[in-house]
Amino acid sequence: MYFKLLFIGFCLLNIQTDVATITWSEDYNLTWSDFKGPMETASDAVAITASGISFGYAIKSENKEVSGFKTKILAHFYLEKSWYKAALADEHILAHEQFHFNITELYARKFRERVARLQPSTDVSFQLEALHKEINRELAAKQIQYDAETDFSRDFEQQAIWEKYIEQELAKLATYKSEE
Repeated sequence: MYFKLLFIGFCLLNIQTDVATITWSEDYNLTWSDFKGPMETASDAVAITASGISFGYAIKSENKEVSGFKTKILAHFYLEKSWYKAALADEHILAHEQFHFNITELYARKFRERVARLQPSTDVSFQLEALHKEINRELAAKQIQYDAETDFSRDFEQQAIWEKYIEQELAKLATYKSEE
C-alpha cells in the first residue's frame, strides 16, 4: 500500500501539513477574523485569500497488481497566509475573498469528478499526479481570471455575475462534495 500527500495553493508556495486551515463547507463563510497572516503593507491589495487543495491517495496492491485506490481531496483556507487591511476592508471585499475560496472548492470538486472516472491500473499514480497538476493549473488560471474580470471586486456588476456563475457550477458538481 502506498500513500502520498500533496498540497496545491493559488497564493502559497510552501504549505506544511501543520498549518492552520479551514476546510471548505457550505455551512461556513469566512470572517475577517479568519485572516490571521501578517499584512503586506507594500501591497496594493486590500486582502489576500490563500487557499488550496490538499490531495492524498492510497493505492491497494495484490500480487503486484493494482486492485483499487482511494483519494482524499479537500479545499482549504490558510489562516496564517491570508491577510487584510482593516482600514480598507468591508463586507463587499470579504464576499469577494469568500468566492476565491469557493473557486478553490469548485476545482476540488472537478478534481474529485475526474478521479472518479479513473480505473485501477499500474499507472494510476501517474494519472493521479497528472490530474493534480492539471487541476492546479486550471485553478490558478481561474483565480487570475476572477480577479481580472471583477477588477479585484471593484466591478460590482462583474462580481455579481461571477458569484452567480460559481454558485451554479458548485451546484452542478454537488455530487462531488467532500464527505468530510
